[in-house]
Amino acid sequence: MAKPGPDTIRYGGNTSCVQVTSDAGTLLVIDCGTGAHGLGQHLMKEGPKPARGHVLISHTHWDHIQGIPFFTPFFIPGNKWDFYAPKGFGESLRETLAGQMEYTYFPITPEAFGAELNYNNLSEGVFRIDDVVIRTRYLNHPALTIAFRIEVDGAVVIYACDHEPHSREAADGVGQLDGQDLAHAEFLRDADLVIHDAQYLASEYAGKVGWGHSTVEYTLQVCQSANVKQLAITHHDPLRTDDAIDQVVAKLRESITPAGAIEVFGAAEGMILDYRGTRSSIVEEDTATADQALGSREAIVLLITQDQALLEKMRQSVADEPIFLHARESASVPQTRENEPVAGLILIDGELPAGALALARAIRARPEMATTPILFLGGTEPTLGNFGEHSEWLRAPFSVEYARSRIRTWTMRGAFRWLRASIPENESERLKALRALNLVEASGDERFDRYTRLAAALFDVPYALVSIVDDERQWFKSKYGTEIEQTPRDVSFCAHAIHAPDVMVVNDALTDSRFGDNPTVVGPPNVRFYAGTPLVLPSGHAIGTLCILDDRPREFSDRDRARLADLGGLLEAELSRFAA
Repeated sequence: MAKPGPDTIRYGGNTSCVQVTSDAGTLLVIDCGTGAHGLGQHLMKEGPKPARGHVLISHTHWDHIQGIPFFTPFFIPGNKWDFYAPKGFGESLRETLAGQMEYTYFPITPEAFGAELNYNNLSEGVFRIDDVVIRTRYLNHPALTIAFRIEVDGAVVIYACDHEPHSREAADGVGQLDGQDLAHAEFLRDADLVIHDAQYLASEYAGKVGWGHSTVEYTLQVCQSANVKQLAITHHDPLRTDDAIDQVVAKLRESITPAGAIEVFGAAEGMILDYRGTRSSIVEEDTATADQALGSREAIVLLITQDQALLEKMRQSVADEPIFLHARESASVPQTRENEPVAGLILIDGELPAGALALARAIRARPEMATTPILFLGGTEPTLGNFGEHSEWLRAPFSVEYARSRIRTWTMRGAFRWLRASIPENESERLKALRALNLVEASGDERFDRYTRLAAALFDVPYALVSIVDDERQWFKSKYGTEIEQTPRDVSFCAHAIHAPDVMVVNDALTDSRFGDNPTVVGPPNVRFYAGTPLVLPSGHAIGTLCILDDRPREFSDRDRARLADLGGLLEAELSRFAA
């Protein structure tokens, strides 16, 4: 909650909002709490007025979005802003963010915004906004929450809010990090600045377990172990005054060993920090992180327990989610049986009489389950918290909401193989119709290039293609934004699009089970968004598509679909001349 007043003058009393601006002028706003009102006023006074910006939302709890209706640049016609936020399985991101502006709660609706607002769903991975590379990782919070690792101008800045230690023992900042806490530290590795949740003291944590926030001691430990240069503690507790934060920072500095190994300070409103050129270069990976997100199909979760109360709790946790919960009482290693789905996540009762660890080790011994995520539920054996990279221990007591959050996180992370498009039933006739066109494979034909130029400009995308799907490949009669001439048919999005008469849209390829591990998604050109309208000859055969692509996820409205279909219709008329 916002806590302005005489005791919060120096550090500020607003909820979370951070501005990041690159040297080239790319504007990011991370979280849009009540601090967004002041930021909006500041941006309007700076000049020239910001016409383009990007809002990264860590999660949609109220204190991180309640400034949206008060951010002035959203009301200015001609402005364009993109929202990026983690999305679970329910309503759209726009509906989630706009929920606080419903009639019962607020006097105006989102229709009052004059700017163009676009909504993009995020999962774990990497994406680019202009000159900025952004890597994401799920945090430990009672809602699907993401940390942002921002790489630009020779610097790395990380925002990690709200996050709770995965192991309760790690809250005191003493002892060796392991399991998911170690993985969290690695995400922070070598950052110039980490802005990290540090709401509680270790002495306060016992009464706050499950609330989804870090202790200052834990925050210092993960940052120091990761060789972070500067740490800004943030998400100050509403009970913490300016003087109390001073005392916390002073105590943290005294505990740093060796002295000065990391610079620690309290995040304060209006603080401006410059990190340009703090390192010679940033190594940019060519691929997204290995963990991908849940696709459009139903997720399969296997629960192994003999406790009926735990079974019911897990059923409540996945209620209204596209998750099939398959329960077993047996502590034997799961076998693939006829008519039994393969689980993408295994939940193991930590109190199994036969031993949760023994079962988990037996599961890991099977090659096909070596990396299947395992979530231990309850139990007292400390080793459960250090069972490996693809596991986590949810200590009891835990709420239904917290269980839902962890199941969502691991399900969204679940890796899957990409799906090759099936062959159309009329494939031989389709190929005969394609051959009859006598299309020259070389690109550079102005009759086709004008359509890809128009498509790229109309939808503001970096790539537009006239793709022809041949027997074993797709080749590009026209291409905008790339020099690639062809790809194997197996990796082609267009090979899927020719199966339906309507525009095929993939808002985020990383969250689509057909494309999550596709080589063109996890490798160059790192496709995240695709929209393709089939090109159908007068004979009724679809020979390819007019398609657009982007290296970041995005929404595509019904109006956009209609426009792309119209443009494809004009191109079909062009092709009909060849058919004649």
